[in-house]
Amino acid sequence: MAELKVFNSYTRQKEVFKSLVPGYAGMYVCGPTVSGESHLGHARPYITFDVLNRYLVHLGYKVRYVRNITDAGHFEEEGREAEDKISTKAQIEKLEPMELVTKYTNLFHWAMKQFNTLDPSIEPTATGHIVEQIEMIKKIIEEGYAYEKNGSVYFDVKKYAEHYPYGKLSGRVMEDLLETTRELEGQDEKKNKQDFALWKAAPPEHIMRWASPWGEGFPGWHIECSAMATKYLGKEFDIHGGGMDLQFPHHESEIAQSTICNKHVPARYWMHNNMITINGRKMGKSYNNVIKLTELFSGSHPLLEQAYHPMTVRFFILQTHYRSTLDFGNEALQAAQKGMRRLWEAYQVLTAFKIGGEAAADTELDARCIKLVEEFDEFMNDDINTAKVLANMFELVPVINGIKDNHIAANAVSKATIEKMQQAFKVYLEDIFGLQDEQAAGADNGKLDGVLQLLIDIRKEAKSKKDFATSDKIRNQLQELGILLKDEKDGGVSISFA
Repeated sequence: MAELKVFNSYTRQKEVFKSLVPGYAGMYVCGPTVSGESHLGHARPYITFDVLNRYLVHLGYKVRYVRNITDAGHFEEEGREAEDKISTKAQIEKLEPMELVTKYTNLFHWAMKQFNTLDPSIEPTATGHIVEQIEMIKKIIEEGYAYEKNGSVYFDVKKYAEHYPYGKLSGRVMEDLLETTRELEGQDEKKNKQDFALWKAAPPEHIMRWASPWGEGFPGWHIECSAMATKYLGKEFDIHGGGMDLQFPHHESEIAQSTICNKHVPARYWMHNNMITINGRKMGKSYNNVIKLTELFSGSHPLLEQAYHPMTVRFFILQTHYRSTLDFGNEALQAAQKGMRRLWEAYQVLTAFKIGGEAAADTELDARCIKLVEEFDEFMNDDINTAKVLANMFELVPVINGIKDNHIAANAVSKATIEKMQQAFKVYLEDIFGLQDEQAAGADNGKLDGVLQLLIDIRKEAKSKKDFATSDKIRNQLQELGILLKDEKDGGVSISFA
């Protein structure tokens, strides 16, 4: 296998990737908290690690890719009172918590399909692994690194830091944590301000709750990922991925918990994508610039000048190295839209070529084309540098178009080089980068939307004629295909995807 180097956030350097078991790779990526609709911030990590997954498969690895769904708890420890996002949002939307979870999980899956991301090998849910989390917490208590107070259990960070390098991943210094931890409600339960919850006692009004040795409650955010990663990838595995914002406190806490339970830092390589900004500003509710993926695809957000196809967004993300900050703006997205169209048209022209001599008429041009193609692998093996691969592809576009328009002789580049270019463009654009022809996909989506609207109209007409057999048949058969129709009070129909 080729020598792949990745930047390990834990050691802060590029390292040669060597899997624990030759030929097999285990990767855990923190999934979404499904208390609301997926937004632009979710696009980057899941596209980034989809490409990594695809590239590992390309290199010949059998990958077990685990990406969880956080459908319980997830209360914040930093900067605000502990809050269970799922329960809070369920009350706002007047839904059962698991009804809300299903709604937003389905919407997340739909958005990932639009981006053409491959499904993970395993997608565990936090609520499906309460037993494993309780067992892990019990073990941490037995080891002396956690304590119970009023039905809640906290991890003793100060004691852990006396024996292990707490803060190594995020670069946080223990003394700084003591000084900067904010005063939050319920802090009096903790021995130390920086301790984090493994289990929280559920107040009477709390909807989602489970029995535990410490009373009814719900799990902390960090313990969920430690328990699920251990169950499906073992005490030690290859790669743990996520956004840079998860380094602290989430991943730092995962390392602490797993080190006590399993006597191992869980992952050998920690990989983090950088943040997304919008017009130079951090994305946040206070800036009114949180763009939901449905708004991005429809162009309905006030900051957007138009709708952007999921493939334009995917291509735009891959044009920047995953560890660099990525700024979204209309101008940049429109440039990406034009750039992808130009590249894809050149790819289609290249695919149709049946030219080239056995020997190149222009040996210098031929050698340059070969070098540009051979660098694809070199750049990807240097910490998954998709941006440089795409830059090389764009350097080849004038050659492809020149041959097509007869500005360059048809036999200037050898047949072997043309075939090498055809193979490399196919493998990288489609198989590794997961890109698709957005015009063809858009046309197909338009046709499907038309068919769906026709079925809705036929069903509406059937209902008006009290032909409920036909009405129910359309609804039930669409449901079997994963398309859910819900009749609204105003006579309209809402559509969701399972």
